[in-house]
Amino acid sequence: MDRQLLPVLLLLLLGASGLQGQGQGPERPSEDLLEDAPGEEVPQEDGILVLNHRTLGLALREHPALLVEFYAPWCGHCKALAPEYIKAAALLAAESATVMLAKVDGPAEPELTEEFGVTEYPTLKFFRDGNRTHPEEYTGDKDVATFLALARDALDVTFGFTDRPQLFQKFGLSKDTVVLFKKFDEGRADFPVEEELGLDLGDLVGPGSQAATPQTSRRIFSAKILNHLLLFVNQTLASHRELLAGFREAAPPLRGQVLFVVVDVAANNDHVLRYFGLKAEEAPTLRLVNIETTKKYAPTGGGPISSASVAAFCQTVLSGELKPYFLSQEVPPDWDQRPVKTLVGKNFEQVAFDETKNVFVKFYAPWCSHCREMAPAWEALAEKYRNHEDIIIAELDATANELEAFAVPGFPTLKYFPAGQDRKIMEYKGSRDLESFSKFLDSGGELPAEEPTGHGAAAGFTQ
Repeated sequence: MDRQLLPVLLLLLLGASGLQGQGQGPERPSEDLLEDAPGEEVPQEDGILVLNHRTLGLALREHPALLVEFYAPWCGHCKALAPEYIKAAALLAAESATVMLAKVDGPAEPELTEEFGVTEYPTLKFFRDGNRTHPEEYTGDKDVATFLALARDALDVTFGFTDRPQLFQKFGLSKDTVVLFKKFDEGRADFPVEEELGLDLGDLVGPGSQAATPQTSRRIFSAKILNHLLLFVNQTLASHRELLAGFREAAPPLRGQVLFVVVDVAANNDHVLRYFGLKAEEAPTLRLVNIETTKKYAPTGGGPISSASVAAFCQTVLSGELKPYFLSQEVPPDWDQRPVKTLVGKNFEQVAFDETKNVFVKFYAPWCSHCREMAPAWEALAEKYRNHEDIIIAELDATANELEAFAVPGFPTLKYFPAGQDRKIMEYKGSRDLESFSKFLDSGGELPAEEPTGHGAAAGFTQ
């Protein structure tokens, strides 16, 4: 991914949040636009708000920064975006970011698609301070790293300018520097102007101005930290709180390479724990994730968490000495007793890559409605071919199991692993019914004509 595209998100947010210090604050939504059912709560799926025409107003009141994806269940790009959106939601919760991610089923909510001019899927709209009338549309990269950059940069930032020697001395500065003061990590990040930004302070603030422009802010925030180190602790326990000092002490030498984050397992962070395959009782523990590759790392050998052990763990990851880990459930004792075989990370390769078998696998998410809709057809298919020794019909919960061989882009994903040494993995794109599945298997895995996915026009609208 081109990192130069990431700052586009900052420009969007600077414009949306009025950070240039000019004009009135964002327009507040009128009360008639915020009607919602009394006492109604906004449901969530994997940390993502699920909105409709009744609950959007409630979400706008509760979340000052709201990124909303308008999607269509049949849209291929929406399906590809879903795993990135889910991962971003978990990591945002871990960082206590102010941005909340949400989604709207566009075809099911025609009032909202018409109100916000949604003509294709997916469409991403950013709502700031409850301003329903002028959301900003985001058209940049759609991946975990970008969503996290958006969330962090959504915070109100005050820019100031000074040439007083006393302040240079107070903050240990010897040259023109942009200093970002933060409420996380080591507390500040320095950007020497001449060395890192290649611009003059006169470019940053014009005469009489106290704020940077979006153009110069893009250059200030173009740096991106992709490695995030998370310390999972129970903040209600004194022994856990004592670890924070050593954790913070390890941060400065890794400035610019690793972002340090504390996750309180006593708070509502269950989906963050699930993302890393952890249980609250495993705290205190460390995990590191690269938000571009989404590879996760865990320390080996145990031992206490200290400044030295934190630094050593980071160095083993940064140097490539430590291999990432992949989530896997335990292999069920009866995994092969039903017509549909149950696969997990630990037995996937053994079954799917068996050269003597033709293996048809459904990768699903328990919360996915489309997966549930096709479940009867998948069960019927397994029952139909249960006496074919060379055919295996299987399923894998891709939210609880990760594969080193490939990533699962959306749900459901259907892959066919034909028998033979020169096997070529195929992704099934046909209709999800018993007849179509059967024809596919009977033809030896011949793929049907691929159905159009792409950016689809929203029902009832023309482009």
